[in-house]
Amino acid sequence: MRAPGPSRLDAFIPWLEEQLISGRENASALYRELRERGYPGGSRQVHKWVQTQRVTPAKTTPPCRRDLPPVPGQAAASSRASPRQLAWLLLQPAAKLDAAQKATVAQIEQDREVRIAGGLARRFTALVRASGVAHRRSVVSRLATLRRWLDRAKTCGVPALQTFATGVQQDLASIEAALTTSWSNGQTEGHVNKLKLLKRQMYGRARFDLLRRRLLLASSFHTKCGRTSKPTQDQTGVLLPFFFL
Repeated sequence: MRAPGPSRLDAFIPWLEEQLISGRENASALYRELRERGYPGGSRQVHKWVQTQRVTPAKTTPPCRRDLPPVPGQAAASSRASPRQLAWLLLQPAAKLDAAQKATVAQIEQDREVRIAGGLARRFTALVRASGVAHRRSVVSRLATLRRWLDRAKTCGVPALQTFATGVQQDLASIEAALTTSWSNGQTEGHVNKLKLLKRQMYGRARFDLLRRRLLLASSFHTKCGRTSKPTQDQTGVLLPFFFL
């Protein structure tokens, strides 16, 4: 997950805040004026920002959500975060978040399921990150931590996490091996990535026999010459472009 980045709305936040202070909270009207001022984004982002900044609930706000207390220090960035960015924030330790990000997490964790899912997700992420080759915790300790996490996740009441925990349980031997051994599939993934690169470069340009020849020749160049060698026209007259990137 990537950290939340800049938003198209950032340059217009001061103007929007002035409008809210003056009592203008109609998101549709504000969006139309923003378009006239050069705002390139969509209306949904403006509506989300106004919704979290307004003083009184909108007429369309469901009654069950009208009495939710505001979060102190709530940052404007929280309304602009995408689901992917919110997921990234939920996975980070609290010590790595700034005040605005902590406020965002506190806001979305008002929901019970999000609060439970966030806590379990952070624990699982910490377990995976702590299982590197150089980590000194014993294998028994790591396995015990994993099993406690599974017991909690399977009874947490969050359907998505319960499904994930069931999948982990079904493939438990592989998960335990990943957490306790130094082996990695990195080399395999590297070769797969190389094959996909060549396939996409040749897509629509050659038949299978030419693609096969290029893959074999590329492997031969790597073996004999190393990655720093410059390819030349091979014995079959096939030029190997774009491979040594």
